[in-house]
Amino acid sequence: MATFLYRVGRLAFRRRWYVALVWAAVLAAVGLGALKAPGASDEEFSMPGIESQKAFDLMEERFPGATADGATARVVFVAPGGQKVTAAENRKAVEEAVAELGDGSQVASAVDPFQAKAVSKDGTTAYTTVTYKVTANDLTDASKTHLERTLDEARDSGLTVEAGGSAMDDGGGAGGTAEVIGMAIAAVVLLITFGSLAAAGLPLLTAIVGVGVSMATILALSDALGLSTTTGTLAMMLGLAVGIDYALFVVSRYREERAGGRTPQEAVGMAVGTAGSAVVFAGLTVVIALAGLSVVGIPMLTKMGLAAAGAVVVAVLIALTLVPAFLGFWPHAVLPRRARKSGRTAETKESNGGTRWARFVLRRPLPVLLLGVVGLGALAVPAMDLQLGMPGDEAKSTSTTERRAYDALAEGFGPGFNGPLTVVVDAKGDADPKGAVTTITKEIGGTEGIVSVSPARFNEAGDTAVFSVVPSTAPTDEKTKDLVTVIRDERPGMEAETGATFEVTGTTAMNIDIADKVQAALIPYLIIVVGLAIVLLLVVFRSLLVPLKAALGFLLSVLASLGAVVVVFQQGHGAELLGVEQTGPIMSLMPIFLVGIVFGLAMDYEVFLVSRMREAYVHGERPAQAIVSGFRHSARVVVAAALIMIAVFAGFIGESDSMIKMIGFGLASAVLFDAFVVRMAIVPAVLALLGDKAWWLPKWLDRILPRVDVEGEALSRRPQAEPGPAETTDLEVART
Repeated sequence: MATFLYRVGRLAFRRRWYVALVWAAVLAAVGLGALKAPGASDEEFSMPGIESQKAFDLMEERFPGATADGATARVVFVAPGGQKVTAAENRKAVEEAVAELGDGSQVASAVDPFQAKAVSKDGTTAYTTVTYKVTANDLTDASKTHLERTLDEARDSGLTVEAGGSAMDDGGGAGGTAEVIGMAIAAVVLLITFGSLAAAGLPLLTAIVGVGVSMATILALSDALGLSTTTGTLAMMLGLAVGIDYALFVVSRYREERAGGRTPQEAVGMAVGTAGSAVVFAGLTVVIALAGLSVVGIPMLTKMGLAAAGAVVVAVLIALTLVPAFLGFWPHAVLPRRARKSGRTAETKESNGGTRWARFVLRRPLPVLLLGVVGLGALAVPAMDLQLGMPGDEAKSTSTTERRAYDALAEGFGPGFNGPLTVVVDAKGDADPKGAVTTITKEIGGTEGIVSVSPARFNEAGDTAVFSVVPSTAPTDEKTKDLVTVIRDERPGMEAETGATFEVTGTTAMNIDIADKVQAALIPYLIIVVGLAIVLLLVVFRSLLVPLKAALGFLLSVLASLGAVVVVFQQGHGAELLGVEQTGPIMSLMPIFLVGIVFGLAMDYEVFLVSRMREAYVHGERPAQAIVSGFRHSARVVVAAALIMIAVFAGFIGESDSMIKMIGFGLASAVLFDAFVVRMAIVPAVLALLGDKAWWLPKWLDRILPRVDVEGEALSRRPQAEPGPAETTDLEVART
């Protein structure tokens, strides 16, 4: 492996113009394809294998067109204090507003709340549902402006008017700001780390090229492969993250080799042969984690994982080819300022922050280990109380009209009104479908915890009916989840009595089912991902205990970060400091995203840090000295990479959306715990306590595992290569 990549690096250095032109051609080709390809569609979220999805599919089959996904806006009217919306003046204002809302060119219908009996019992609140002919993403600015203007005009009459629904979605866009902030912070960290504008800019430049190729490819294939507009979100986030990290490690190793007196071409070859080998295996662990998302069984999540895995592969190829090519163009520009005139510096083994920290841990390995494990363990305890769900408008800031509309409906119609359950009765083949539906409606309506049941609506064939059930508790309340379970548990008895069956769906039931399925898939996902990664790390480190330690440390950091998320977003401790106004269940997909993304980054840090220790050990150093050598060469770069990732993820905490805050906080916490507590403290402490045993491998396993030279042992035995005919000499560079 090391020898092959050494040759790749030297070839990319010599043929730098060809390499640069090839990547430019690839970027241009996929960019042109993205421009000419049909736009990505809005993928319908589906979750095969859960009851609510089966019920939804049955509704689509038996009620054609009834489940159309056109945008909706639920507009809520609240009368001034002490008045009722049914009063003549207020009613007139509501009717005029509804009539105006229905005049939009993209509007399909706007229901009169007084005719539809959409008025609260106390007469203070009414609502109308505006249905559009197109999806939320296809709404024109004119339609949105018309909606907002109508709401403002209704407010002028003295009514409190708020609106929620998909039509109010502004499409996000905040992530772009967070990415720009993250890139800016990354540039500062790289500049401080390297002390060179070129060395700081090269990883950013190559990462941008990689993300450009990946995103353009996803856009070009979106129509052919059925990819949605959200598929590339994870690919962009991880492509940028690992793209910077991988280039950072290659450039850092190149600077070390130049400091050792090697020529530019030889230094590039050694950097790609050693750090590049670590990049390859680190990239493989990330790909494993992302491809493993298919275990969950959510098509959208599977596509996001595979697309992101493709972005990681591109980042690896960029690090192995384009980075050494750019180093060929500017072989001295990435060196420290004092070394640029001569093109080299004297090799030094003086202490730096990494060596000082490593020696501190070596003197007190047991206290450091216990402190790290106990600290993360204490943070992980709240994760046992993890409650999954899909927070909606109730989790938004009270400054948003969506949240105020949610609160107004809950106050006027009860907390369960915002999350009704939809029951689909399948009476096909039943002798008396209407009688069966009537019986089921009465039975469900009599269940404790249900406020009301709507009249059943039959399809044209008369063999399927749909009705709504309003719980007495809020959509995210645990009592609502228990109610859904009770209704489903009563099904066998009703089926035996009526001959018809039913299924429960709706947004609330769907969220409950998704949370249950994700929670059930989390353990298998962890087993598969961690298991495959252990096998891969066995090959890399040729050690039994190092991979096990790496996996256990990752699990500890993930559980600690989940515990921190629960403490803030579920239990509310410190929520005000982050601007979280409403606590509740944790987003269902959050643990899966956390595990997948952080596992990849954690294994990056593990491979880059411990591979340098392994390299020193293989080359004859004692275990303790190998730890110090690994930290001297890699600690500063690993810290810089971790700080960049923390800054990128923490940027999302400042957004107004609670779910974005949650993701940003969780990822930033996980990287913080894993990089600084696990990799920088627990890992060296464990290795110090194990000594030579850390690198022990049973002989039978040693014979089975394939041998790959990640440490560059073969390269250390070869004489330094003479400069090739195409190599740029110091004199040539000075002249240019």
